[in-house]
Amino acid sequence: MVSAIIVAAGKGIRMNNAVRKQYISFMGRPLLGHTLLLFDACRMIDKIHLVIPGEDEDFCRKKIIGPLDLVKEVSVIHGGNERQDSVYNGIMSLDEKTCSIVVIHDGVRLFVRNEHIEACILNAQKSGACILGVPAVDTIKKVNETGYIDKTLARDNIWFAQTPQAFQYPLIKKAHEVAREEGLSGTDDSYLVERLGKKVKIINGDRNNIKITDKQDLILAEALLKRQHLDFC
Repeated sequence: MVSAIIVAAGKGIRMNNAVRKQYISFMGRPLLGHTLLLFDACRMIDKIHLVIPGEDEDFCRKKIIGPLDLVKEVSVIHGGNERQDSVYNGIMSLDEKTCSIVVIHDGVRLFVRNEHIEACILNAQKSGACILGVPAVDTIKKVNETGYIDKTLARDNIWFAQTPQAFQYPLIKKAHEVAREEGLSGTDDSYLVERLGKKVKIINGDRNNIKITDKQDLILAEALLKRQHLDFC
């Protein structure tokens, strides 16, 4: 069984909005609703585990999940203080007897393509772990604490990580458990797996697979969604 963990437990502080960013209405439905529909339509995903703030459960069931008329079963999981805690809660909600692959995705990353989700799953089945990413195109500078450049990094082998990130269930569970035991916080899930000495494959994603964090991202997202509609017309 392939289970998707959709992480949407953040407060969305950078959006500076009275509504959590994952619930902001965007082109007719909440941002989170667009993401759920994408994963509901993916034939390789068997079940969706949605991680949200605990106090939002009734709201999400009635206002986000209910109106979407999803085909797949959605389990609602309460998030933790940090993203890593929320992902761990999602992992612990899975059935270890039936779950083979875990796909972890940001709830406000609503432009991931179906073929990329499936490619991550297939590669994780073979190698244990696979994430989406895009090669760096801008020059990368390493800056010190005083705001001056320490050095310019060669961008040839530098990629920007995205989600989804797919893992074999025992691997990602162990990675999170070890991180919790050691008090380690990572910026993404693949880093926790890397620390176990395991190789993580990265495959080319899409630069349009943006994570919406502020109002400028919403402007870009609106343009992307309008272009998608034109492409289908």
